[in-house]
Parts: sequence; C-alpha cells; structure tokens
Amino acid sequence: MTVNYRGSNGRGSAYQKAIFADWGNKEVVDLLGAMDYVQKTGFVDPDRLGIGGWSYGGILTNYTIATDGRFKAAISGAGSSNQISMYGTDMYINQYENEIGPPWKAQDLWIKISYPFFHADRIKTPTLFMGGEKDFNVPLLGGEQMYQALRSLGVGAELVIYPNQFHGITVPSYKKDRLERYVAWYDKYLKGGATTTVAR
Repeated sequence: MTVNYRGSNGRGSAYQKAIFADWGNKEVVDLLGAMDYVQKTGFVDPDRLGIGGWSYGGILTNYTIATDGRFKAAISGAGSSNQISMYGTDMYINQYENEIGPPWKAQDLWIKISYPFFHADRIKTPTLFMGGEKDFNVPLLGGEQMYQALRSLGVGAELVIYPNQFHGITVPSYKKDRLERYVAWYDKYLKGGATTTVAR
C-alpha cells in the first residue's frame, strides 16, 4: 500500500507546502490514517504490519515508528532522524536555512523535527537500516545514528552499507542483495503474511 500523504506531489503546491517546517507530523498522521482504514477492512493482520521506504521514505519510516508501535518490522533506506547532523553534510543547506532556519537560531525546531532520534526510546520496531557509503544526498550518518540508538536500546536493528554507492544503488549485485534483504527482514518478523506500507 502506498499513501499520497501531505507534502507529496500530485495535488498542487499548497498540498506540498503543508509540511513546511513541520516534518514528521501531518504526513505521519496521513500514513497512520490510511493504516487505520485498511485495518478496519479486515484485509490485514494487525500483528503482521510492516513499513519501509528509501530517501524521504526512510526518514518518514523513522518518524512513523517513533510515533506508533503497530509495525512489527521496518526498513529505513537512505534515511535520517537527527536532522541537526544533516546540516552542512548533505545537499539541502538552502532548504534548511529557508525552511527551518540555521540551528543556532532555531534550536527548538531542529530538535522537534529530529524526534525519532531524541525519542528513540519510543521505538520498539525491529528496523533494518541501509545506505550507500558515499551518499551525499542523505548521508549514511543518518542511518548509522539510528542503528546505534536502537542497538543501545536493545531493539532489533541491522545496518547494511553498500560500498562506493551514492543515494541510489546502481550495482546490479547490490540491487539484488538489497531486495533479498528486504524479503528476509520482513520474512523474519512478519512470516505468515504481511501488510507493508511503503513510505516514499
């Protein structure tokens, strides 16, 4: 299942701007609302729900599992949670300064949008973190920090780093490996049938 949550495209500029300086709020509400609806239909097993995504989908996966504990497995690819650590290390400096403001002027807002990291103790979902070693779009640091946080908290977590890869995985054997790891991770925690939400 995929959800066209607020902040995504296809519904005009106002829809995209709905999450301006408010990441991990309305889009999580929309994702969880969709899951609530699907669960009411009776077509899904609430004990076998999975979530995953890549890039902002990975970031949104982190936001969602820090908000709601219903998901039994998650995969966060090329994501981040401690957004302060992305400042100056990725390619979005203009967006950050125009939307959030520099960290020394907007500390509270930076911490607010970094809640999956600063409230990692809310997360109970076993999570597979993945990323490219040379990703400068969403640096690997984002996945490494969340992996370490969950490990320190005793929550199931794995970290997979693809050597010499950037934001997109391009080496065919790595693409195959990534797909196999997706299947194995969900199989490990959701075996017997699952419903997976893809955060894009």
